[in-house]
Amino acid sequence: MELLFAFILGITIGSFINVVILRIPIDESVVFGSSHCCSCGNNLKPWHNIPLFSWLFLRGKCSFCQSKISAQYPIIELLSGLVFLVLANKYGISFPIFLVGLSFLMLLALSMIDFKYKMVPDSLNLLALFFAILGAWSIDGLFLNLQNALLFAGGFTLLRFSLSYLLTSSAHRQAKKTQTSWTKNYHTYPFIEAMGEGDIMVAATMGALLGVKLTLVAIFLSAILALPIMLALRKRSKEEQRVPFVPFLALATFIVYIFDTPILAYIEANY
Repeated sequence: MELLFAFILGITIGSFINVVILRIPIDESVVFGSSHCCSCGNNLKPWHNIPLFSWLFLRGKCSFCQSKISAQYPIIELLSGLVFLVLANKYGISFPIFLVGLSFLMLLALSMIDFKYKMVPDSLNLLALFFAILGAWSIDGLFLNLQNALLFAGGFTLLRFSLSYLLTSSAHRQAKKTQTSWTKNYHTYPFIEAMGEGDIMVAATMGALLGVKLTLVAIFLSAILALPIMLALRKRSKEEQRVPFVPFLALATFIVYIFDTPILAYIEANY
């Protein structure tokens, strides 16, 4: 019964996460304004908003104009339910785990927005970090989460600065080779950012959720998960090669959070 409750709670919050994913990128309020069809604009009835089931009963079509409803809606609701279900199955139902679940759902929303729009809204990033820090079992744990968050935020900031400097310096050297008397007083090379500021905040959330050792494992795992996609796109244009990295960070964080015990046991036994 507890697991069923966790799943229902997850898909219910997941329904709201769909609103967040839809409205935040276009700068609309997620609180005010009734849910409505994006095609015809008609306000939805309460029975049109039942998580998972409404999409199935409506056969993926608006009941007013019969336009297709994106499969994103039931997928996000299902994933949200599974997140809460898996967390409840491993750790039981408690307020700290509820906050941890909310943090992961914020990461899920960030992943979808990053995937669709290549943007990482600060509001969701801060909420994910806030829930991750508060998802502690004690006051000492809360301060430890904050410490780990600051540690990885600082580490990623330094990494971003260093890599951006190296890439920009390389572009500068290449530009000097083609410099002419007309362009010598102008910068003909771009400033290259190695990673976005949003990734820094996600790293802070990872640190708060996982701690130092497990966060390092999650970062390594996220790189492995992203590698096949990056290899598949290596012959595409530079714009198409820009792979959103937040989804891989979020997925790796969840995997490591669930399998933390065997991972830590392996680390302690071998290092």
